[in-house]
Parts: sequence; C-alpha cells; structure tokens
Amino acid sequence: MAILQTRALNKRFGGLHVTNNVDLSLEAGEVHCLIGPNGAGKSTLFRLILGEHSPSSGQILFAGEDITALKSFQRIRRGMSVKFQVPGIFKALGVRQNLETAMQHHYPAASLHEEIDRLLEFLKLTGEARQLAGNLSHGQKQWLEIGMAISLKPKLLLLDEPTAGMSPDETYATGEMVRRLNADGMTVLAVEHDMAFVRQVADKVTVLHLGQVFAQGSIDDIVADERVAAIYLGQAHG
Repeated sequence: MAILQTRALNKRFGGLHVTNNVDLSLEAGEVHCLIGPNGAGKSTLFRLILGEHSPSSGQILFAGEDITALKSFQRIRRGMSVKFQVPGIFKALGVRQNLETAMQHHYPAASLHEEIDRLLEFLKLTGEARQLAGNLSHGQKQWLEIGMAISLKPKLLLLDEPTAGMSPDETYATGEMVRRLNADGMTVLAVEHDMAFVRQVADKVTVLHLGQVFAQGSIDDIVADERVAAIYLGQAHG
C-alpha cells in the first residue's frame, strides 16, 4: 500500500514553474531517496509534502487520506515527522533535555527516562547526554535532531539532506541508523546529494529535473542511466 502519493502536483512562484505535474508514490516500509541537481525542485516538493507550501494544483495523499489542504501540524499528528537540513535543536539545553522536550507529551512519565536512554544509545550520544547540545559536533547535532524526529515514532520520516556537512564515517553511521529504523518498520523519504548514502539505504530512487520526475528505479538503474549521469553525476557511466 502507498503511504504517500502525489498526483499531478504543481507549484508556481509567479511565472516560475518549480514543481511540474509530479506523480510520486512511496510504499509503506520502503526507503525512498529523492535526488537531482540544484534547482530541480526537491526542496519545494519536500515542503509541499510537509504542508509548508500549498500546491498550485494537484493532490497529496497520506495513508489513503487527502491531506492537500491540511496544515503542517495536522500532517505531523497523522504520523509524519521531519528532520531539516539545518539542525533545529535547542542549543542552550542539554542533549538529554532536548530529547525530553520532544518526548515528554508522548510517553508516560514512568517510561520516559528509559526511552530517552534507549534513544541516546541508538544515536551514539550516551556519553554526551549531559553536554549542552550547542557543544556537539556538526554530525552529532544532526543525529540529535534525527532522534527528536523519530522519538514521535512516525509512520513516515522525512529527511532533508541528513548527511550534509558530515564526514564519510558520520555519513555511513547515519545510513546505518536509517537502515535500522527501516528494519523496525519506519518508512523514510530522504532528499540527499551524497550518492554513497543513497546507495547504502535506498530501496527506490526518484530523480527530479526542472521540477519533473526524470527517472525512477533502483540505485543501480539510476547510476546506469546515462541520461541521469548527464544531468546529475556530471559524467557518462562507463
């Protein structure tokens, strides 16, 4: 069953047609990566799905429900969660306090402490639990925000360039986190530039170009497609 669908989705900003008749289908239980060159419309599509932008025309369905007119918070209540490219953590609070702030209204008081401990271990942040979040490394800040997003146990996790600015080791560790979340049943849609990360996690890849779906398939299909190489990878695939 498709957990997320967009149907003939369009977004215009004045005379600029940024999202052009996008049909996207995301199956429950898959990791789906959205790639494309700068200006392809990836971020706009992401914000349309989340409800930060209203489409000029078209439909968005989540778990079979038409959510096109719903506000962002209403979509989140239905089971979406998001981690943006720039971490939105509370830098003046401790790492544990950040997670507690995100989780306190969603877990019984008796189990909250244990759930936070479990999440800290998953995020490789147990040793930093009492540090101020602002003192974390860039990669650790990204992991903390992923933790805040997944603490709500969403049906669909939206990740906007989750490995931006990370080292190769941090990128790989992030990919393993995504794989574990997916193994536990979480569906993931990620906008990403790092092809090593895409190869590591993606069940399916959609390529956007000039606001349109340009290609779709497995990562091997996409990398082998010379049309994609021409617009995105910068060289023909040998």
